[in-house]
Amino acid sequence: MAQTLQLAIVMPTLNERGNLRPLVARLDAALKGIAWEAIFVDDNSRDGTADEARAIALEDPRVRCIQRIGRRGLASAAIEGMCATAAPVVAVMDADHQHDPKLLPGMLAAIESGEYDLAYASRFAEGASTEAWGRPDRVKASGFANAIARKVTGVDLSDPMSGYFMLPTTTLRCDAHRLSGVGFKILLDILATVDAPMRVKEFPLDFAARADGESKLDRTVVFEFLIGLYDKWLGRIIPTRFALFGTVGALGVLVQFAMLWLVLSVFLGQRFVYGHWSSDETTFNIANTIAALVAMTFNFVLNNELTYADKRLRGFWPLCKGWAQFALTCSLGLLTNIGATAALKRMHIHDVIAVLVGIVLASVWNFALSSKFVWGKYGN
Repeated sequence: MAQTLQLAIVMPTLNERGNLRPLVARLDAALKGIAWEAIFVDDNSRDGTADEARAIALEDPRVRCIQRIGRRGLASAAIEGMCATAAPVVAVMDADHQHDPKLLPGMLAAIESGEYDLAYASRFAEGASTEAWGRPDRVKASGFANAIARKVTGVDLSDPMSGYFMLPTTTLRCDAHRLSGVGFKILLDILATVDAPMRVKEFPLDFAARADGESKLDRTVVFEFLIGLYDKWLGRIIPTRFALFGTVGALGVLVQFAMLWLVLSVFLGQRFVYGHWSSDETTFNIANTIAALVAMTFNFVLNNELTYADKRLRGFWPLCKGWAQFALTCSLGLLTNIGATAALKRMHIHDVIAVLVGIVLASVWNFALSSKFVWGKYGN
């Protein structure tokens, strides 16, 4: 008779084909006598990670693969994987061999004892080490992020930013709908979301160097951490993605004003007197069109890198196509921007106010269509 499933290990992956077979072997060695399954949640890796996971699954039925198309993100991948298992206990760990599978049996025993609601591996607990990691810059950054995270969650852990933890699946399912899935640290999301105080068991971790593949934490890692904090504080008042889009748009306002001044003042020698440029209406409209196009390009780049980091367009041609789609979907917004500004100028409204009103009127249109046609269902 088959042993009842006890534990699921969820591992988000991105271009980590070479890590999978050695990791499954390490899991098998560490979990002797325990009924387990491994769920690789792959964000449509270019190196065939999902195909490798399926090939392993043909040989070992304990291995499963979830291949996500058109969406990315470490936290959301972990949530999908944890909700996909029937195991009563679920663990999340990296697939890059930085997390030692030998800790899993002890973590499972702590959860099954009923004395703890969550077990996690800490890089900064007594007896832990980050020496093999070889990234003192990341150690400092993690320490700073942990200090902030402790204040947000109210839980005094040595490493609340850890990506290696275990908890009962029912706990996750009860609050899955409340998790933001934003950013990269799902443990922080859980700790900040679950209402009841959690009894936590800490395990010291010797944090190893990455074996192979591509880190899911890129240059936007700090930004995504701040996004996660924002989502917990204000995300239910102002949707996080809209707030990001608006923030980028606000920066675009500064870019448009700066470019308008550059074209009119520096290149055309116009003067700004009593709230108006000395140029005629046609010259001003041409200059404002150039400024708006520059601001639109600026907004596209930042939104691609930050607002839609989980759906980021990569490569020269996808970026060109995305920019063209962004320009097309924002064309009506651009016309609204320019037309409203020109109309208000004819009414002798202050030039700065006229430009600002044009930008605001265009922003809602830009957000709605670009979300759908550039980074959404009809995008790349």
